[in-house]
Amino acid sequence: MSVLIKGGTVVTAEQMVRADVLCENGKIKAVGENLSAPAGAQVVDAGGQYVMPGGIDPHTHMQLPFMGTVASEDFFTGTAAGLAGGTTMIIDFVIPSPNTSLMSAYKEWMGWAEKSCADYSFHVAVTWWSDQVYEDMGTLAREHGVNSFKHFMAYKNAIMVPDENLVKSFSRCLELGAIPTVHAENGELVFHLQNELVKKGLTGPEAHPMSRPPEVEGEAANRAIRVAQVIGNPLYIVHNSCREAVEAITRARNEGQRVYGEVLAGHLLIDDSVYRNPDWNFAAAHVMSPPFRPKENQEILWRALQSGMLQTTATDHCCFCADQKAMGRDNFTKIPNGTGGVEDRMSVIWHHGVGTGRLTPMEFVKVTSANAAQIFNIYPRKGSVSVGADADLVVWDPKASRTISAKTHHQKVDFNIFEGMTVTGVNTVTIAAGKVVYEKGALKVEKGAGKYVDRPCFPPVFEAVKKRNDIRQPRAVPRKAAQ
Repeated sequence: MSVLIKGGTVVTAEQMVRADVLCENGKIKAVGENLSAPAGAQVVDAGGQYVMPGGIDPHTHMQLPFMGTVASEDFFTGTAAGLAGGTTMIIDFVIPSPNTSLMSAYKEWMGWAEKSCADYSFHVAVTWWSDQVYEDMGTLAREHGVNSFKHFMAYKNAIMVPDENLVKSFSRCLELGAIPTVHAENGELVFHLQNELVKKGLTGPEAHPMSRPPEVEGEAANRAIRVAQVIGNPLYIVHNSCREAVEAITRARNEGQRVYGEVLAGHLLIDDSVYRNPDWNFAAAHVMSPPFRPKENQEILWRALQSGMLQTTATDHCCFCADQKAMGRDNFTKIPNGTGGVEDRMSVIWHHGVGTGRLTPMEFVKVTSANAAQIFNIYPRKGSVSVGADADLVVWDPKASRTISAKTHHQKVDFNIFEGMTVTGVNTVTIAAGKVVYEKGALKVEKGAGKYVDRPCFPPVFEAVKKRNDIRQPRAVPRKAAQ
């Protein structure tokens, strides 16, 4: 079936232009003025609205086994909620337990994801090291379209990667043309601070941000950047939340280093006062890592997004309901870390970004889809409105409003961190793989309709990086000559 979107203004990362968009067989077939609808085509009226690439959330955790429980959102409910908010693709994380084969974990996650109703891809975490991990990384990169590997610098005694393994994995990424990504928090310091706070009797959610101050994030971000600099990798740092991390990225980029930064919608809008709320359930619902920060960090994050020092927006969507959060009622270190947001990211960033003049509509497309597509090598298949691209699109009404609430959202969690926020700028229609899957407030999704998206590695670019590094290396001076 064909879908013709008529009367809208197409917004891409490059331009805004009045045009119709014709979709056939899951692809964009034509973009231009006064296109005619083929026989039997569904016509979508976009008059007075924008037509933009569907959002790409590059950081989600659906169905994640974590901290003694499993995230409440599975791949079907999570991708459906994303579609309801205009996000048409997620990049989730395969996180093997230590001493577990990366390939076996990848296959397990792929099985869980078969029920997705929107397209998906995977970053794969390196949580331990062996010759088998080295081989599995090569198999994933060359045969399964995985071009990014995640490294947790936090969560000591669980999935934290020591510096030795960070160096080994970064080096393997360089060989493969894959991008290393990091969760930047100094896990040793976090572990120390957690123990000290519990000893002092500080066991509630208010102690969570005290155990993970901005300095532990800034130190880890800078350490990862320097490791990448020496080895020659580009680097992607997830969920930057504070001035210290932004300063490390800004310095590196100003020195010519290829470092990419992600910011969560929640960190742009919510501050650490939530942890001091007298309602334990409310405070615990906001426990995530890195935690929400003092309010002054929000302006720093917005400015970094505006200036291009941070390139992507995400959610770290990892949902746990109240009964799961209650596992840590007597000890904040046992509260499962995670919040939601995959349904609301697009609207809250439009409202607080475009609606305030911080971002233009074209910049909005960049930070919600196009930049992620380019960084992870799926552009222009994703993140664009161009002939031959996947027909993943949103029809966006910049004047329409909605009020966010857990009572009405599609996310499978009993709390919403944006509860009560009224946003102006919402998707009225979402199209995924050329089919209308959300319209007039109603989801029309099909379990299993989502497809896995291969993300090729970058050998030519990385070869150039390695050559440049070789040129920069100082030549060894023979001992006799030195004498």
